[in-house]
Amino acid sequence: MRSILISRRSRLPVDEAWLRLTDWERHGAHVPFTRVVVTTPPPTGVGTRFTARTGVGRAAFEDVMEVVRWHPPAGGRPGHCRLEKRGSLITGWAELEAGPSGSGSWIVWREVLHIAGLPAAFDSVTALCGHWVFGRVVRRLMEG
Repeated sequence: MRSILISRRSRLPVDEAWLRLTDWERHGAHVPFTRVVVTTPPPTGVGTRFTARTGVGRAAFEDVMEVVRWHPPAGGRPGHCRLEKRGSLITGWAELEAGPSGSGSWIVWREVLHIAGLPAAFDSVTALCGHWVFGRVVRRLMEG
């Protein structure tokens, strides 16, 4: 498994950046052929579960995730969220952070993922694709 690290600055205040970064259903709007469905009642917190389904028809896969750590930004402290991937095909974790930076904010997305049945020789390709996809998600979420 390879680690993916995305770091960005945003003009958005940290509270707004955090809300956008953790609006799970909006993530799907920025990943081709993907729809995200939250399967637990609001508000988001530890125990929130959601599924990202990517593909068309039967040629699709699901990435099932659960929030296991949830600390929104408060009092100048950055927000931190950890997701565990609970699916049978995709496992691993993601950590999302947002902190204040002047009138804007900084965003960090760390992720480690493993695709069942995919040999370790493909880890670099998986990380490269993940970096592109998750970088795009962060950029677009922070744009609007």
